[in-house]
Amino acid sequence: MTQYILGRVLLMIPNLLGISVVLFTVLALAPGDPFEELATNPNVPAEVRANLRAKFGLDDPVYLRYLHWLTAMLRGDWGFSFVSRIDVDVLILQRVPVTLAVIGCAQVLALMVALPVGVYAATRPYSVFDQIANTLAFVGFSLPTFFTGLLLILIFSIQLDWLPFVFRSDIAATGWQWWWQQFKQSIMPIMVLGLFQGASLTRYVRSAVLDMIRLDHVTTARAKGLRERVVIVRHVVRNAMIPVVTLVMLQLPIVFGGAIVTEQIFRIPGIGSLLISSILANDTPVIMSVTFVFACLVVLFNLIADLLYGWLDPRISYR
Repeated sequence: MTQYILGRVLLMIPNLLGISVVLFTVLALAPGDPFEELATNPNVPAEVRANLRAKFGLDDPVYLRYLHWLTAMLRGDWGFSFVSRIDVDVLILQRVPVTLAVIGCAQVLALMVALPVGVYAATRPYSVFDQIANTLAFVGFSLPTFFTGLLLILIFSIQLDWLPFVFRSDIAATGWQWWWQQFKQSIMPIMVLGLFQGASLTRYVRSAVLDMIRLDHVTTARAKGLRERVVIVRHVVRNAMIPVVTLVMLQLPIVFGGAIVTEQIFRIPGIGSLLISSILANDTPVIMSVTFVFACLVVLFNLIADLLYGWLDPRISYR
């Protein structure tokens, strides 16, 4: 297994290099200038703008700029934000905890909804519960996050006045009161992302369990006199989780993309809102770093999914 992990890590290096080349080239050739506001400001001489472009290497060829960025990244230097005036790694680390808290809780909520509902619906196909679960899953998956976010704001913030719809990072309370305020302002973003992911996962869990429950080894387990609960948990659900694990691992980076919309709606100071504001301001070092982190997450979660396969199905060997 150690050799397998080492081989996959070594394979990740050229993949990430290729991704970084594409991302950097696209951003370098895209229209826009981080110092274009200085050009329209009559109080800033043209020499100042030219010196800044020379300092940050914006007039160098694309391949030289990429090599400078790559060597700096290998040294742990992620660049400098032109807008926030601080290092990019410091800026990202300031936003990561909020995004991870919201996305982590949303993913836990999605799994808590999808696994029991999907398994129970598959064990009772075409029942009333199965039809209701399928209908709600289709509705939840069809509604975009910006619609459900605005709907929750209208109901729980404007009509009922139960929950705040603007996420605040400067809560003045301390102790349990601080935790309570954080919980209240996180309920709606977590519900929006969690239920959207849970709706799609429910369909996949139901389909995977329904395919597995008809196989011969499940019939044999029942014929041996095992209890139905043992058959479902040990012989059906565990094997059915292989395609579900693939979906969950691949969707986790996509959830960060979904969080971009959710963070904009609820004004959450996370990675998504940072990416949007950086794109609008042409802050290319921040855009490059955030998108490259997303690419690294995709590769990393693929590796985690491959490792989980062997745990779920002993027939899968690490070679």
